[in-house]
Amino acid sequence: MPNKKLTHSKRILTTIFLAMLITLPCFGQGLTQGIMAPPANVRPPGLNNVGIEQHLDEQIPPDLAFRDETGKPVRLGDYFGRRPMILNLVYYQCPMLCGEVLSGLETALQVLKFDVGKEFDVLTVSFDSHETPDMATKKKAEFLKRYGRSGASDGWHFLTGPQQSIDALTKAAGFQYHYDPKTGQFAHATAIMVLTPEGKIAQYYYGVEYAPKDLRLGLIQASENKIGNLADQVLLYCYHYDPTTGKYGAIISRVLQLSALATILVLGIFMMLLILQGSRPDRHAEG
Repeated sequence: MPNKKLTHSKRILTTIFLAMLITLPCFGQGLTQGIMAPPANVRPPGLNNVGIEQHLDEQIPPDLAFRDETGKPVRLGDYFGRRPMILNLVYYQCPMLCGEVLSGLETALQVLKFDVGKEFDVLTVSFDSHETPDMATKKKAEFLKRYGRSGASDGWHFLTGPQQSIDALTKAAGFQYHYDPKTGQFAHATAIMVLTPEGKIAQYYYGVEYAPKDLRLGLIQASENKIGNLADQVLLYCYHYDPTTGKYGAIISRVLQLSALATILVLGIFMMLLILQGSRPDRHAEG
């Protein structure tokens, strides 16, 4: 019969080994630079008022009036109080960047195990006051089809609204854009924001591609750790959001602390196994 103490010790060792595996992403994830808008005084002519000004912890005004993709009047506060949110500002007839922003977001959401409408919501809002709910309906249908997960229709909202509401929202979010009458297009920056369930800005992510790992950690932090699992908590301990880059970077001291602790635990278990194995009776000697 196998030694029960030894079998139990092997189980403990297996558990510790799995715990070590959880810490491995702390070493494997690298820090990449985000894309921030340059200062206004060095921007190209005509783009002085285009960029992203971070307003972390700013409250998105809940009383701003918009219409959803069905044409129903809504207030932004109607979406607050339930789950963390991703806010992205686009215009639906944009021939260039907005489609890339939505595609980049949808690609990142495909990788996330969190589901839109379950763990978090998405608010896609047009900053062109001339756009209509019909345009929003078509854009929503396009991206829900690409996303392909059930329940997303109740969690991904495509809004349009009057200029007054758009101005208040973009001002609160620090989203600066400019309309060019010569081309009939908007010059604008590219970014998405993670909001807390109460509608406060928690994080910004720049560009048109968004790291799923960063988005996941951002949503967990914005939810006050109400979503996610043990591995996510370890990653959050190892990583810290850097507002200047819009990325999560490793905190080396914490990584080393966890690594040292895991090493000590494994060595201790290994020594215990050796001691237990050495204390087993010699069956040949008994015979």
